[in-house]
Amino acid sequence: MTLEHLEAAWERTDRLFGFLSEEAWREQPIALRHPFVFYLGHLPAFAWNHLGRGSFRPDFDRLFERGIDPVGVDSHVPRGDWPGIEGILEYRDRVRRELTEALSDPAWPGDGETVVAMVVEHELMHHETLQYMVQELDHALKRRPAGWPALPEAVQARPSRSVEVPEGRATLGARRGSIPFGWDNEFPEESVPVPAFGIDALPVTNLDFLDFVRDGGYADPRLWGEEDWAWRTRRCVNQPHSWTRERDGRRVHSLLEDVDFERAAQWPAAVSWAEASAYARWKGARLPTEAEWHRAARGTPSGHDRRWPWGDDAPGGRHGSFHFRRASPLPVGSHPDGTSAWGVHELVGNGWEWTGSPFAPFPGFEPLRRYPGYSADFFDGAHFVLLGGSWATHEVLLRPSFRNWFQPHYPYVFSKFRCARSL
Repeated sequence: MTLEHLEAAWERTDRLFGFLSEEAWREQPIALRHPFVFYLGHLPAFAWNHLGRGSFRPDFDRLFERGIDPVGVDSHVPRGDWPGIEGILEYRDRVRRELTEALSDPAWPGDGETVVAMVVEHELMHHETLQYMVQELDHALKRRPAGWPALPEAVQARPSRSVEVPEGRATLGARRGSIPFGWDNEFPEESVPVPAFGIDALPVTNLDFLDFVRDGGYADPRLWGEEDWAWRTRRCVNQPHSWTRERDGRRVHSLLEDVDFERAAQWPAAVSWAEASAYARWKGARLPTEAEWHRAARGTPSGHDRRWPWGDDAPGGRHGSFHFRRASPLPVGSHPDGTSAWGVHELVGNGWEWTGSPFAPFPGFEPLRRYPGYSADFFDGAHFVLLGGSWATHEVLLRPSFRNWFQPHYPYVFSKFRCARSL
């Protein structure tokens, strides 16, 4: 990647921060994240710490160096003495000026492009983090951009079915040197055998999940793991986090507004791993493993792997909802041109898909030299793999080897899930 890609990422960062009113900077809409003010400083600090030469604000370099992902707690109490916004903006602007000058120099080291790619992708990933933080923010503290896309209208339910995928092999990860850039957890490539299994052709919708709620799924401890049940009880969780109950019925939270449940009924159900697992048990099923997901997405009856579920064509608007083309999820199954060889829909876009696989290294894993803790700090059995991307995922992060991961009780991700069954 080049300076041009970095500048495009900066431009989008500024547009996303433009959602915030002046009163919102020190808000902490997600209790397991820092306030917005941290991220205003974190993105330039990350870029400077990896690409800069020297240090002109070592205090900011350290303060904004790394975010948080506290394990075993329900909330995080942030510091209360964050620097002023103007000072952080001055830091950001100087970082950008100096990096622009450095990266424009023909003498920039040849291996610098890999580091630039790391910085760009870090910024792109935080675009999605910022959007689901904005979604959690009180709507009164947001600014609606001009020309913001309208939410999709309600549609009739699309019939789903379970697709049988025969035994075969799945390719995980990527060969080193086969892609321009990848994070350490994407390497090396691994081919694994996958027994025959069944998998839902469509993700679970809000309407599907409502049946689980009405049937008492949140009140049945048999459907939940021990730690998941303790979390559900402690937090009084009795419906998906994005749902609200009001006098006139249920509503579903979206980025800039809440919508009637009927309008969002066919959106994918965005829930935590624990809730998705409980639903799957209620259905007599389970979440697919990481290998099963890849087999369903890229495998073919002839035995060769496709690059994408639909074939080898680069991802485009007809294949799925991703790359910020929409302002919310779409009804499931809206992109039949993105269907896999087995007839499984929507494996790329519209929501990151939970798998039943803990986030772990592939055999032969080597940490990033410039960022050794990026993945290794989370190989703890307390995070689970998500795949495929959401409507807010940049297209460069849709590559088949890219892996996302979150804790099992984290309900804020633009996620979805589907059920799988052993045959």
